[in-house]
Amino acid sequence: MKVRDSGMPDEEMWSGFFDPAQVLTIFGLDRGVQDLVEFGCGYGTFTLAAAGIAAGTVHALDIEPEMVDVVRQKCREAGSANVQAEVRDFVAEGTGLADNSMDAALLFNILHHEEPVALMREAFRVLKPNGMLSVIHWNYDSTTPRGPAMEIRPRPEQCIDWGREAGFRFDEHNRYDLPPYHYGLLFRKPFA
Repeated sequence: MKVRDSGMPDEEMWSGFFDPAQVLTIFGLDRGVQDLVEFGCGYGTFTLAAAGIAAGTVHALDIEPEMVDVVRQKCREAGSANVQAEVRDFVAEGTGLADNSMDAALLFNILHHEEPVALMREAFRVLKPNGMLSVIHWNYDSTTPRGPAMEIRPRPEQCIDWGREAGFRFDEHNRYDLPPYHYGLLFRKPFA
């Protein structure tokens, strides 16, 4: 099932919103990450940056075959052999990954989905104990140049509540401003 209100802007516009390596560093994903799953890889904006830091495999999932083809091509051109880009309806079918198998999960600009807690629970399932769930979303601000409709755009507090409902720990110091238009939240899967 495609996430509602999920149309992508053109790639040049999209890539101008982020410094992917810096964002991953802010989340602490620049060290010690073995395997990582990205829910909705899109153009691969964060996929290639993640491939450069992950010692294991980056599982890049997207429902759009065209997006997966773009990511595969970019990985070939960059020589990134540790990315498994896959067409997958992770909303309906899950990730297909084993329980407790990932060090990190990325839910970037996707929690406006009809069932955000279900997505977070799937991330929780595949993460190892103390694994990291990184969330980015558009600021709750109608002046952003893109982003889902305001009535479905989550505020940070909503995402925090959903994360806790899914079983994650959240500490307030793990809330980040990601200018110009986004915020970030870092969750941890408890050890027990």
